[in-house]
Amino acid sequence: MYQMEETNPGNSIRSLFGRNLKRLRGIANKSQLNLALEAGLAHNFINDIENGKKWVSAITIQKLSMVLKAEPYQFFLSDSKWNNQGAEIFSVYLDDFSDSMDKMVKEYRNRYLPEAGEERTPKTPNG
Repeated sequence: MYQMEETNPGNSIRSLFGRNLKRLRGIANKSQLNLALEAGLAHNFINDIENGKKWVSAITIQKLSMVLKAEPYQFFLSDSKWNNQGAEIFSVYLDDFSDSMDKMVKEYRNRYLPEAGEERTPKTPNG
């Protein structure tokens, strides 16, 4: 069975998870506070995870994955794997952004731009 060296804290699985959490949080453009709020976790807990001071449960990994739109395995990738995965991860966020923009444009057109030959007044929240 493989054992990590205890003498180098930078090699521990906890440190690796923390570095990858910080990396994924940066890709998602979220602060520690925003991530904590969206995941329903304490801000200082996110900080402790990123600094390798605390470990996480499977439920916490699931919460972080959902908020960061990441796969759970990405928290455990070695640094060398990130060089090959960066573009793939960015494309996921780009696709999500593109979908959101398409939805916003459609909503705007439906509310404010009249169809050909039809006059439309802007809809108000009250109807």
